[in-house]
Amino acid sequence: MSIHQRATSWRNVGRFYASRVAEYGELFSIELEQARTRLVREVIALIVLAVAALFSLSFLSVAVIATALGTRYFVDVAWGVAGLWLVLCIGSYLVVRAQRPARSFDGLREEIRQDLETAREALR
Repeated sequence: MSIHQRATSWRNVGRFYASRVAEYGELFSIELEQARTRLVREVIALIVLAVAALFSLSFLSVAVIATALGTRYFVDVAWGVAGLWLVLCIGSYLVVRAQRPARSFDGLREEIRQDLETAREALR
């Protein structure tokens, strides 16, 4: 390959990347918004888990104390409330565990990888 052909190839690759910069910026903003949305959802799920765990322990303690009172219906209600909060705690834990780990900027990474491959092929 002559120097002129190599320079032309590099100039074409440079133009290609210059034309793609705006698309990278747009893709970056989309990926950033998706990452923000996932982060907010995960934080909310963790807050619900923490609150549910605290309430579960609180009502479990109240149920243990209420058991000593000996009133038949009062004990059932206290254990029912404690069980409900325990189920909510377990459910929120399972929701947090079921979520895929967040992988931010996969789309941008894939686009840049494909463009690099295209540039490598153009320079061969």
